[in-house]
Amino acid sequence: MSHFPDGFFDRADPVDDREFYLPPRFVQHIDEGAIAAASAFYGEVGTTGRVLDLMSSWVSHLPQRPEHLTVLGMNQDELAANEMAHEAVRHDLNADPLLPFPDATFDACVCTVSVDYLTDPVAVFAEVGRVLVPGGVFACTFSNRCFPTKAVRGWLGSDDATRVAIVGEYFRASGAFDTPMARDCGAPGDPLYAVWARTPPG
Repeated sequence: MSHFPDGFFDRADPVDDREFYLPPRFVQHIDEGAIAAASAFYGEVGTTGRVLDLMSSWVSHLPQRPEHLTVLGMNQDELAANEMAHEAVRHDLNADPLLPFPDATFDACVCTVSVDYLTDPVAVFAEVGRVLVPGGVFACTFSNRCFPTKAVRGWLGSDDATRVAIVGEYFRASGAFDTPMARDCGAPGDPLYAVWARTPPG
């Protein structure tokens, strides 16, 4: 799956993402069971040091507030309402996949139910690898819920097992991580899947 087919990263709604995300949405995008599963998983892989929450919003689904949490997302009001955050950065990864941080800034990065919106995910994953310390973890969790007009076509046309494989391929194609791992987190209502990998140790 290393060569994605033509049109895979197209979307039904080509309107600028900044316009779509301009109104704040103070809602949960997965149910309580999936939220709890995501939090437990992030606690297991380690999110206590310097953490980047990628494509974030008003809630970071971490089990506890880390030493330093940077939230990066599209809506300033949502980011400002995130009580776990120490720092908020408004940045559109689909307009510019380059992360505005120095190399080896973070110990861990998480991306919760948002990976399906990336139009250049391999470039973003490579950037995450750059800003993580050696041995740092990047953990993606996702469900089957999304804004369908903004998710990429290849994601919408896939089943859950294929989506796990797709995210694994993002890790591999970026060249920034060791072999990715995957898990069905077993949420009782909304399904929740995790794919994660670490940068090579120094």
